[in-house]
Amino acid sequence: MSEESMMDNTTESAFERPSNSTAILANTSLSPFIDDEMQYVPYEQRPETYIVPVVFAIIFVVGVLGNGSLILIFARHRRMRNVPNTYIFSLALGDLILIVSCVPFTSTLYTFESWPYGAFICKLSETVKDLSVGVSVFTLTALSAERYCAIVNPMRRHAGGILGSKTVTLCTAIGIWIVSLIFAVPSAVFSRLREHVLLNNHSVILYCYPLPGDIGDTPDKIVIVFKFLTYYAIPLCIITIFYVLMAVHLEKSARNMPGEAAHSTQVQARKKVAKMVLAFVVIFVICFLPYHVFMLWFHLNPDSMSEYDEFWNTLRIVGFCLSFLNSCINPIALYFVSGTFRKHFNRHLFCCCCPDEIPERTRRNTFDKSRRNDASSHTLVHFHSSVKRHHEVTVTTAFSLDKT
Repeated sequence: MSEESMMDNTTESAFERPSNSTAILANTSLSPFIDDEMQYVPYEQRPETYIVPVVFAIIFVVGVLGNGSLILIFARHRRMRNVPNTYIFSLALGDLILIVSCVPFTSTLYTFESWPYGAFICKLSETVKDLSVGVSVFTLTALSAERYCAIVNPMRRHAGGILGSKTVTLCTAIGIWIVSLIFAVPSAVFSRLREHVLLNNHSVILYCYPLPGDIGDTPDKIVIVFKFLTYYAIPLCIITIFYVLMAVHLEKSARNMPGEAAHSTQVQARKKVAKMVLAFVVIFVICFLPYHVFMLWFHLNPDSMSEYDEFWNTLRIVGFCLSFLNSCINPIALYFVSGTFRKHFNRHLFCCCCPDEIPERTRRNTFDKSRRNDASSHTLVHFHSSVKRHHEVTVTTAFSLDKT
């Protein structure tokens, strides 16, 4: 659940910003929530009452299957436990926790007029959402930095060894969770249930409010700006810097690259993984941009109450849905950009429809034997490795064998 929770279960306008100075928009006509005679529009007459739960049901099913499959693949297949996949596992775990802990409750935010789940679920949903968003954006930043280092300095593994690289990655992932948990503490502290009396029938409704609004508007504004900078603007600026530096390096390397085919193959494989990470970043930007635009406008614009119209109402609902959609879309993107993940995904979810494949242990033993017989295997890690199957079909893996 997000800050919109205080806006969706409110007064005649169904949109309230509680504070010491202004509590409701009793005399403001905001379509489609108030008709020409300033009458309150019941929830059953609003289209989002029916659309949003359906969208969230799809998010829940796809998110659980996709992120659950990612976690299962990482746990069952040792060759998938490389540096970039460790970060992707962390992404999937954060998204899965969000989907299980928040989506079932926030899916009814536009259905019930009053928050029905109690104070604990209010605190839990807000805290888990901030935790998941922090894990996502900080992990994407770490992934971008890792891809930059892998492309600019592919020999770095010889300095610390493979074990050192994996240890650093694991420590970084754990550190990201700790930092994200710390940043989510304010939501755990401030989130609470608040009451409001509807003017049309004098009934009392409850809504989950995640901001420190009891002490004025300024703390609310500080929290909104802090979340925008911490969870969106600053990480994306850092990611942009890494990708600009990466593009400059690749352009220079293209002019001075030796003609060896193996080196060219490795560079292309690293570029492919970098493009995959960039796809995750673009998805994150698109999914959270409407949410942050609306929240900044609503809390920082002193005239937002009077200017709120159907456009801002639509943006609010779209941003709300997209912010949760981000938690289920990464596995879908990975399915289309990674043949290795697509193969594992098909086998775990559609095992009855997929042809028989060599067991994991057999493939691993064959791969290890081929590496021992290859005298050049200690130079650079092969991103594309070919393993002969029993019916003479060559299997090429790019993503799963990225050891750098």
